[in-house]
Amino acid sequence: MKLNKTIIIGIIFILFSGAIFITDIFNPIIRPVTYLFLMGSSKGKDIMFFGLLGLFLILPNIIKRDINPTKYLKLSIITGSVLLVLGILLEIVFRLQMGIKLNTIFASMISTMSTTSILHTHLLKSILGAVLGQIMGPFIQSDINTGIGLYQYLPGFSFLVILIIPILFILIVFAIQKRPWFTTFLISFFSSCLIIGSIDGGLFATPSIVGILGLYLVYRNGYYLNYIIGRLFKDENLLKENENINPPYRNHGFNEIRYLFNRFAYLIPILLIILLRFTVAFAGAEPDYYTVNIANPENSIDLGNINEYVLDCDNASDKIIYKIDHRYNEMKLLNDLRIPLNNSCVYYTVSWNIYSYLE
Repeated sequence: MKLNKTIIIGIIFILFSGAIFITDIFNPIIRPVTYLFLMGSSKGKDIMFFGLLGLFLILPNIIKRDINPTKYLKLSIITGSVLLVLGILLEIVFRLQMGIKLNTIFASMISTMSTTSILHTHLLKSILGAVLGQIMGPFIQSDINTGIGLYQYLPGFSFLVILIIPILFILIVFAIQKRPWFTTFLISFFSSCLIIGSIDGGLFATPSIVGILGLYLVYRNGYYLNYIIGRLFKDENLLKENENINPPYRNHGFNEIRYLFNRFAYLIPILLIILLRFTVAFAGAEPDYYTVNIANPENSIDLGNINEYVLDCDNASDKIIYKIDHRYNEMKLLNDLRIPLNNSCVYYTVSWNIYSYLE
């Protein structure tokens, strides 16, 4: 293997990923940046991001094949989309199996608190967490939430869904081959976001949207992106390599309407996914109050400061149902319930309320 700049940068990213794993010294520097595209970045996400980014920069230079990378990029986009949709379908099946509503946030209190919802699913994360727990459990630090508490509730076929991730990984490695450095980095970046988003967040999560639509952007306009960067930085090598690319949407003669549509069609799925995300969020919102359903509670539960916001309480033998004032911020409510319900119940659900973020 001949070392080049891309491989060296990839090795640096992997080493940096390892450094993040063993120390928190870099957190104040990288967290404000990764937070922007990883949606509430955490230590686990940062480790995965730089590790995947490094691998995607290295492996295409090692595993070389005489292939059409554009074809594999298209297959990567399709496979990634299927993975994200299956993640949401798994969330729906899980809820039907548990007999809980679709418009709720499910919080398992076994081991450590682990939450999941259709708007931000962690079910695939729990499967990966179970696998990693078996392989390297003692080495996983306490501040890395693997979502393992959700694993026992998953349907039996759930493991099959996560098998799509290694298939996607291989397709991406082939999609990056024989590309100029700029689109090589873009595909590596967007692919890392996509895989992280599919595991932690699902279809409606920021990294998933950034990843899948970023890949689609490169598929549609990779040639032009290389051309712009090459001209801007006067990179003759980049421009020369770019000429070997035969973009799927180029040279449509004088049909300007078709030309503009093909260049900017990627904006359509962006708008559709964003519209769907907010439609689901607002349609499923419970704006008048939160319904907190606590399963198999202990005899006495003290919600602490939350008690002053309780509007009603229905205490049954196997559950307690609270109605809590809608003025409570949704995220704050979830975090504030963590302490009083720790070791006090098996799981609980909270109806979501996107309106609380607007107040």
